[in-house]
Amino acid sequence: MTTWQVHAVKYADRNARVRGDSFIFDDNHDVPHPIDYFMWVLRRGDEVILVDTGYDDAEAAARDRPIRLAPDVALAPLGLRAADITTLIVTHLHYDHAGGLHLFPNATLHMQAAEMAYATGPCMCRDTLRMPFTAGHICEAVQRLYAGQVVFHDGDAQVADGVTVHCIGGHSRGLQAVRVRTDAGWLVLASDAAHFYENVFARKPFPIVVDLQNMLDGFDTLERLASARDLIVPGHDPLVREIFPQDIAPHIFRLDQGPTKPLPDD
Repeated sequence: MTTWQVHAVKYADRNARVRGDSFIFDDNHDVPHPIDYFMWVLRRGDEVILVDTGYDDAEAAARDRPIRLAPDVALAPLGLRAADITTLIVTHLHYDHAGGLHLFPNATLHMQAAEMAYATGPCMCRDTLRMPFTAGHICEAVQRLYAGQVVFHDGDAQVADGVTVHCIGGHSRGLQAVRVRTDAGWLVLASDAAHFYENVFARKPFPIVVDLQNMLDGFDTLERLASARDLIVPGHDPLVREIFPQDIAPHIFRLDQGPTKPLPDD
């Protein structure tokens, strides 16, 4: 069985946050709690799969959430050009995960059918549910659909040998995690099924949620899918940069050989 190389690519961070932004019912809700923003790159020989796209300078300005590197620039140290990406797993359509879709015009998108239905359906009449989405990003996904560049999945599915997606929901209706076969075992890119290690391991839900039960059940799913709990990679935790080794550039971290430091609660 061949395995995949996996890199986490950090393109932004935001420090003006508190624990109440990250955990429901947290006892220390006003304690500072920074967040990182990542994309992920899977490689096996000449095969490349990008997981999520980050967001661009225009979205950064619109939301007053600056980025450190444009998504296409962030990928350059890996020898990748945006135009060369042909397979793109979209874990969900929130702005920070699908805000760069237009930068990858040749990519076929893999997403859950439930996510497209959610992002274009009656739930978007609600300001609170619509807040993490941006209309232009959803329109880009629809245009890609009409160009024949979307593959829909309904639950668990295989994108490539050794790469599967699994619908979690919770945070967004069609949120999916990505399971990857690596030298260290089955690695799970949780994306926003667990923003932070503490979400999944302490079973503490994230406040942006459409279905709380699905979010809580999803924590169990992540542990079931991964070969070991330290092979669950949360979508936004700065601890990822401490636990996994830096590789190629200061904003890129290698995941497929496993962590070099123990998890914080071990």
